[in-house]
Amino acid sequence: MGLFKKKNTTLTYDKLNKKPVIKTSICTGEQVAGFKDIHTGKIEEVMLIRSEADIREFKRMYGIDEEIGKVY
Repeated sequence: MGLFKKKNTTLTYDKLNKKPVIKTSICTGEQVAGFKDIHTGKIEEVMLIRSEADIREFKRMYGIDEEIGKVY
């Protein structure tokens, strides 16, 4: 019926001042996708990454085509 259909909207981010990154914990291996401010180095966390599918979903949500770098 389609009452609860998922919307395919693309979210935006400041492409001039931020770049997408995956923050990875050295100790636990936990991964969080977000955006790093290229001027201050501060990371804005957006979503927890549990699998490769989560990375694909993050890229789809923000319209990211390039490879996302990891930050430790």
